[in-house]
Amino acid sequence: MITFFVALGALLAGYLWYGRYLSGHFGVDPGKSTPAYTKQDGVDYVPLSWWRVFLIQFLNIAGLGPIFGAVLGAAYGPIAFLWIVLGCIFAGAVHDFYSGMISLRLGGLSIPEVVGKYLGVGFKQFMRGFTVVLMILVGAVFLLGPAGILENLTPGSFPRSFWVIVILCYYVIATLLPINKVIGRVYPIFGAALLFMALGVGIAIIAGGYPVPELTPENWRNMKPNPDLFPAFPLLFITIACGAISGFHATQSPMMARCLKNERQGRSVFYGAMIAEGMVAVIWAAAAMSFFGGVEHLNQTLAEHGNDAAWIVKVITSTTLGTVGGVLAILGVVAAPITSGDTAFRSARLIVSDFLNISQKSILNRLYISIPIFLIAIVITQLDFAVVWRYFGWSNQTLATVVLWTITVYLAIHKKKYWITLLPALFMTAVVTNYILIAPEGFNLPQQWAYPAGITISAICGIIFFLWKRRTGLSIHQKENSDH
Repeated sequence: MITFFVALGALLAGYLWYGRYLSGHFGVDPGKSTPAYTKQDGVDYVPLSWWRVFLIQFLNIAGLGPIFGAVLGAAYGPIAFLWIVLGCIFAGAVHDFYSGMISLRLGGLSIPEVVGKYLGVGFKQFMRGFTVVLMILVGAVFLLGPAGILENLTPGSFPRSFWVIVILCYYVIATLLPINKVIGRVYPIFGAALLFMALGVGIAIIAGGYPVPELTPENWRNMKPNPDLFPAFPLLFITIACGAISGFHATQSPMMARCLKNERQGRSVFYGAMIAEGMVAVIWAAAAMSFFGGVEHLNQTLAEHGNDAAWIVKVITSTTLGTVGGVLAILGVVAAPITSGDTAFRSARLIVSDFLNISQKSILNRLYISIPIFLIAIVITQLDFAVVWRYFGWSNQTLATVVLWTITVYLAIHKKKYWITLLPALFMTAVVTNYILIAPEGFNLPQQWAYPAGITISAICGIIFFLWKRRTGLSIHQKENSDH
């Protein structure tokens, strides 16, 4: 259990040390006015207390990722702990912090507009469409997932279709109403359920003496029964997304940038929420590896139940926390994706409104944009959930990669240490490229061809960045200063 405690301690240390360093590196200015005040509209730009913004951000980004993703990632063995901790501290939390703070400095701009400002008009146009599609995929995934869990909780009474309609109705309300009317009020309740679930399962692991596998030289390997078909690189880094790094988070950070009262709160809200999510992922990875008697038995159990992570979660919570605790824990698992789904649709509305420059003060304007978004989402729910999830996973990490490159350019323009995002950007470029080359839903190439190609593409991106930096020089910094 040493690895488990070290992982949790490392995440906390990352927040206290690296989070503080990034706050100073960015140049947080407590005296600067935030968009919550300068653009206050009573709908999306609304000043909220830091703890409400933190809970909203935490629940926005949590979703199914740090729970289901960690359970499925645990099948690879203790190497999952390494990716969660290092990925969260040096990639995911950095990605979330800078995407939120840059948006805040730019008046709460949505992420496609931020990308366009630093990577060019072509990237902006691509990202507008790509991000809206991803948000609709997220909404559809987080509509079907919790509906399936609720169907299991009400066997024979309410089918999945009933719960889909109920959740969709909530999504419509949460997307259209001002952020402080629904989201700002119900999230603390959902947050309590989610935190109870994570804390309860974590305590049960410790008190019950469950044998959490250690990250030793012998276990430093892919422990899937067929590692050749499921290579840890890149599949592990796609499977465990929200617990380590997720592009979806960059679409949520601007929403919270529109509600922060002070720049000083950025570290606790953006970096801190990702660290909290990493801790949830560590707890669930440990629970999955230990509850069934080890990684080998976890793989056997997953195979017997069709890789159904929801079933794994239900068994673990009902056993470790009892009937009442298990129900509350499952509700936490249901609340997590629902509170990501509603803000995914809200993000889609805001991205489209920014693109079309349509004021969102009027409820009719919000309806005009939202109705087509929900209609497309309903169509997607008719597709195979497994296929939708795989495409979501790759698209999600691809967005994270683009945002990391955007932040790297931003840091280079402002003459700051850009290596803190350049290295994660290079790594994630290799991950998403190798995935689409290897995956059956991609090009399905042999690994001996895909790996060199993916690494080469990542290297080319790095070379392009340095050529750009050398060509532009100080003129970019001067232009940026003139823009302000």
